[in-house]
Amino acid sequence: MKLKQLAKFAAISILALPVLASAKTMKVGMGDPIESDQGAYAIRFQELVEFYSGGDIKIKLYPGGALGSETEMVQNTRLGSLDMALVGIGNVTPFSKKLGALTMPYLITNSSDAVLITTGELGEYWNELAINEAGVNILGWTYSNFRHLTNSKRPVKNLEDVKGLKVRVPQNSIMLKSWEVFGANPIAMAWTETFTALQQKVVDGQDNPYIVNNTMKFYEVQPYLTEVHHQYSLQPLLIGNRTMGKLSDEQRAILNRAGLEAQQYALVFQMTEAENAKQNMIANGVEVSTLEDEDKWIALAKEKVWPEFYDDIGGKESFDDVLEKLQQ
Repeated sequence: MKLKQLAKFAAISILALPVLASAKTMKVGMGDPIESDQGAYAIRFQELVEFYSGGDIKIKLYPGGALGSETEMVQNTRLGSLDMALVGIGNVTPFSKKLGALTMPYLITNSSDAVLITTGELGEYWNELAINEAGVNILGWTYSNFRHLTNSKRPVKNLEDVKGLKVRVPQNSIMLKSWEVFGANPIAMAWTETFTALQQKVVDGQDNPYIVNNTMKFYEVQPYLTEVHHQYSLQPLLIGNRTMGKLSDEQRAILNRAGLEAQQYALVFQMTEAENAKQNMIANGVEVSTLEDEDKWIALAKEKVWPEFYDDIGGKESFDDVLEKLQQ
């Protein structure tokens, strides 16, 4: 990771914030279990909010899809019937097509890119899109690393191996197209339905980072995993514009500060725990493969996926600007 980027990312003021006058309880819906990287972010956010508010803001967590699918939680957050939702970025894009740029295959190539694209000028850019198009604010990001392919059929080591595999994908047109171009048969499906679908072999596989794959216990129904690097999983914490507008300046300041500090914590958590998750999956019988021809996957993504979605995500010029900022 570039040290300058990390230094900028870590430089947060520790000025004291005023204690609020009245107590408030806020609900946070989550798609993943509490043991996941989403859970690590959420617990840290909860601790920070309650500490900085002197206990005057209470955060109640609802992990594991307890409040519905991730798409449903985003919608309810937009409407103001749910305070906050912590979800995969692919489940936000139905409400803001331009945010789909973050799901372009092989856009993010490492953790440094993931930090750069979600902080500073680019971070502000995505938040403005979320506010204006999706009706939500982004308080922070969970960094979950690359979405590796798991499946129950066979080891996947090249494009030939992936042909015909039925792969569960979020309701995201770019992600669906990506797997189609790679040769799979992508099927859009709610996250809460995924484990059962894998278990019953309605679908053959799915893609998620090591920590998610491990905490969801996919090793019970998916004996094969391939380290594909087509997409770095970003999971924003959202609060609806309507809910944000009802808060005081002090409350908004506390939530924004806690969201960013939890984001830093989530990055470190992912870096230290992903390898542990990988080793636990191997210990539970998962065969891990690497791609022999990932250069071909990259070429397919750039030649057959990127051009098709330029118009949806704000135009090629806008996307090129994002690429240029990542290369600085």
